[in-house]
Amino acid sequence: MARITKEPSERKQEILDTAIKLFYENGYEKTSITDIAKHMNVAQGLCYRYFPSKENLFDSAIDYYAQTLVDKMSTIIDNADKTLKQIIEEVPIFIDIETDDNLYYKVCHGEKSKKIHDQLSLKICEKLIPIVKKQLELANSRGEINIPDIDTTTYFCIYGQQGILLRKDISNNEKAEKICSFLSYLMNI
Repeated sequence: MARITKEPSERKQEILDTAIKLFYENGYEKTSITDIAKHMNVAQGLCYRYFPSKENLFDSAIDYYAQTLVDKMSTIIDNADKTLKQIIEEVPIFIDIETDDNLYYKVCHGEKSKKIHDQLSLKICEKLIPIVKKQLELANSRGEINIPDIDTTTYFCIYGQQGILLRKDISNNEKAEKICSFLSYLMNI
C-alpha cells in the first residue's frame, strides 16, 4: 500500500475530525489514540506526532470548535463601522450561531456533556476577550460610552453572560433579550 502524504494542517484536521467522530460514537473514555489511528488507517505514531496525548487532542478539538464559533461571532462584533449599540442589538444573531448538524456540536451538547460544554464555553469566552476589549476601547474613544476600566468591563460582559446563556428555563430569544437589555443598561446606551 502506498503511503499517502498530506499537508500537516490537513492531517492535523483529519485527526481532530476523526477523534470527534469517535468521541461522539463511543464516548471520550472509551476512545483511544489507537482507535483513532485504526479508524484513519494510519500508524498510531502519526497521531502522537501531532498530539502528545488523548487529552491534548481533545483540548485541541474543543479549541478548534471554539475558534470556529468565535470566527462566526467576529463577523458581528469585530466591526469598526458599527456603533457599540448596533453590535449589542445584534446579539440575538449569534445566540443561535451553533447548529446541531455537526459532530463537534453533538459532542459538546450531548446528554452527558455538561463538562465538555462548560469547557467549550470558557474557551469561547477566552477567545472573545481581545475582540470585545477592542470594541469597548473604540466605543470609549468615540464617546459612545464612558467607562474608566475597560478590562473589568470586558471580562464582566463576556463571562457575566454565561449565567444567562446556560439557563435551560428560558428560550434563546429570551436569553438574547436579557443580554441585550443588560448590556445596554450597563453601557448606558
